[in-house]
Amino acid sequence: MENTAALPRPELLQVADAVARDKGIDRDEVLAAMEFAIQKAGRSKYGQEHDIRATISRKDGAITMARYIEVVPDDAEIENEAAQITETKARKKDKSLKAGDFIVDPLPPIDFGRIAAQTAKQVIVQKVRDAERIRQYNEYKDKIGEIVNGVVKRVESGSIIVDMGRAEAVLRWDELIPREQFHNGDRIRAYLMDVRQEQRGPQIFLSRTHPQFMAKLFTQEVPEIYDGVIEIKAVARDPGSRAKMAVVASDSSIDPVGACVGMRGVRVQAVVNELQGEKVDIIQWSPDPATFIVNALAPAEVVKVVLDEEAHRMEVVVPDEQLSLAIGRRGQNVRLASQVTGWYIDILTEAEESERRQSEVKVRTQLFMDALDVDDVIAHLLVAEGFTSVGEVAFVPLAEISSIEGFDEDIATELQNRAKAYVEKQNAEFAVRSKELGVDASLIGFEGLDQGMIVKMAEKGVKTLDDFADLASDELLDILGKNVMTAHDADALIMKAREKLGWFADDGKEA
Repeated sequence: MENTAALPRPELLQVADAVARDKGIDRDEVLAAMEFAIQKAGRSKYGQEHDIRATISRKDGAITMARYIEVVPDDAEIENEAAQITETKARKKDKSLKAGDFIVDPLPPIDFGRIAAQTAKQVIVQKVRDAERIRQYNEYKDKIGEIVNGVVKRVESGSIIVDMGRAEAVLRWDELIPREQFHNGDRIRAYLMDVRQEQRGPQIFLSRTHPQFMAKLFTQEVPEIYDGVIEIKAVARDPGSRAKMAVVASDSSIDPVGACVGMRGVRVQAVVNELQGEKVDIIQWSPDPATFIVNALAPAEVVKVVLDEEAHRMEVVVPDEQLSLAIGRRGQNVRLASQVTGWYIDILTEAEESERRQSEVKVRTQLFMDALDVDDVIAHLLVAEGFTSVGEVAFVPLAEISSIEGFDEDIATELQNRAKAYVEKQNAEFAVRSKELGVDASLIGFEGLDQGMIVKMAEKGVKTLDDFADLASDELLDILGKNVMTAHDADALIMKAREKLGWFADDGKEA
């Protein structure tokens, strides 16, 4: 029988140590890769069907190799006769064996030939590369959301490959601030946006346009933010041009805006320099949406704010001469204010707001005059008290109508009776018309659409909630008419219908 005694191989441990240091991975992972390569060579020599295992001693590098045969119950199906044996047959060799045990046959050390050595080397290199990729992924996935430093290694098709020391990262052209240029060897700071485990290894993606890049720069420059005394609530950027950042202090004695600006603007200037001169508006965050939006629209002055919390929309009235300042160049100021506050903002001048209010009053007054058969004085009083539809007059408590100056209980009762009669007539006509048109109950019961809208849509072939959800906002406005609702309201209604139908259920699970 061949000699199976394992000879010490200290040079293997030296190689493993060197590779581990060079690649920044664990020594045991390198030794495990070597063991796998030896096992593969052993199977090439003795047959792939054999369960051959190799072990490298962590003390002296000695290689031991053995063939393992698993003992399985007698009633089990033998899948591999070279690596499995039934319990009865195994006990003929050793009575102490039972199912689950292994028969271990030591094998002599392998004399590696040139081809076997080359194969083993390739296996070790591949295993070490895999271990290095796993190490890189684990190291950098924990740094997502942080600022990292690196050196420009090369530029490919406008994107930049950044050497970060122990890995390479990609800074795509669309994540660069407009007009900025980098060359080989330049030092670069960027926001680590994402790390993805891909077949060719971990792909690390950087960004200099991400809003959080600016937030993290301020965290580095302002100790109060780093310590948590000041919190950055929201950031909106138009990269390379302008940005807005909302801040709030947990201590009322601290001025968060002043702390971020710094003495003579030194703190904010350091961030502006890194962002290629991007102008930064630092604004005071407020839990009150109206106050927050007034702050966000600075430097423009705001005269009046009207909130629509259900639609998450805000109407802002500014002096006529302040309109261009509030909107900003190419709509930049209002767009950034909308992003940083999370509210849809409509900006009107005082003249526009006055004209629109007068138009709304005129339309509603005429509606009440026609529906309730009253003169313009009574109709105007109802509008002035905030009534917007005949349905409101029909179903509010009687006391709300009788409390209007100039009205008594008899007038209130008569108005409400007329309103109820009008609503019942409208409902009856709608029931007949919707049946004629074949309108589905799902559309009739959808909140946000009145009977007139539903009939107009049905006449154009929109008869179910699915049909409605398929519309684009401009198509809906073409059907209903431009003055019925805004494009934003149309978008909101269509999105609400899509959510109700569960169009985004799968996307939500993935997110």
